[in-house]
Amino acid sequence: MPKSPEKPMISIIIPTFQEGEYITNTMLNLRKAAKDFPIEIIVVDGGSVDDTVEKAKNFTNKVYRIGRGIAKARNFGAKHSNGDILLFMDADVTLPNGFAEKLVETFRNPEVVGATCNIMPLKPNFSEKIFFSFYNGLLRFISRFKPHSRGEFLAVRKSAFFAINGFNENLPCIEDHDLAMRLSKVGKFVYIKDLTVFESMRRFRKLGLPRVIYTWFIDYLFYTIRKKPVSKEWKAVR
Repeated sequence: MPKSPEKPMISIIIPTFQEGEYITNTMLNLRKAAKDFPIEIIVVDGGSVDDTVEKAKNFTNKVYRIGRGIAKARNFGAKHSNGDILLFMDADVTLPNGFAEKLVETFRNPEVVGATCNIMPLKPNFSEKIFFSFYNGLLRFISRFKPHSRGEFLAVRKSAFFAINGFNENLPCIEDHDLAMRLSKVGKFVYIKDLTVFESMRRFRKLGLPRVIYTWFIDYLFYTIRKKPVSKEWKAVR
């Protein structure tokens, strides 16, 4: 579908590494969820040795292989995009039908340069549901004063993205929050309250919810204090 002022193109950028188990369902979901909007899907792979790349090529001709580094992959995808709105997401995230309409409506405000939304577990257990409900509520409140975003769903106006030089490739993690903070200095970074996307719980169930929350907190604290997280890398969990 060609883009128009009413329906600008959305470039969906997905960094991958060993995502053969998820990538087909993710691609099918994107086609369905944004069927009435012009979208392009850009997959930037970090060296998978499974069938991630082959499966991704069944859905898009924009599949690239580069070295590891999630910020590097996202910046590379942005440089090869044609859309007016860039949507960065992970390969194990499910988007609801109608997400594109809400995204485009949000960016109709020329002051908006970035956005995120509620992120909930896909098929959560009780403790996961309670934690993420609280966490989303906390972020909605905090976003009135200080922006924050996770990489599961981070939308950016393309012109603003390049104006601040994209993601900081020197950060091994928390690069999504860093981008949101820098975007807020050139425009509005907003929280789309009536939009929810769903992520798999593979990391939380393999490492444990308390351990993941602790890592988040320590990295966020050290980033706030010294602009650099404690973690030297964000290990892939497969």
